Amino acid sequence: MTNPNPGTELAKERNRAAQERTLMAWIRTSLTLISFGFGIERIVSILNQSVGEIANPIRLSRILGVSFIALGTFSLLAAAVDYRRQLQRIQRNDLLYQSRKSPTLIVAYILALLGIIAFLGIIIGPLIT
Repeated sequence: MTNPNPGTELAKERNRAAQERTLMAWIRTSLTLISFGFGIERIVSILNQSVGEIANPIRLSRILGVSFIALGTFSLLAAAVDYRRQLQRIQRNDLLYQSRKSPTLIVAYILALLGIIAFLGIIIGPLIT
């Protein structure tokens, strides 16, 4: 059995710490998405109770709120799976660059889609009522 190279072991520890910081950033992002979705849903629910269902006939705001909650939950699960996978790569010394789909890019595309839906809902909403 050979002695581990201190430089290699320190590099592994830096990579592990970087993965930990990335996971923490994903946790913050996911919690923000979930909170934002919950806030939208609650505000719309309160407005519907006071004004009535006429203000939001297609319930787009509720759909968007639930979508943000689902996206936040999905992002959190995807980040946890990616974190575990990256730690396994570090432990196996499989540290060569591998092109992969970025969870960040996927979340960005979904957020852009939700933004477009919200924009269209704001524009079209008054025309429906």
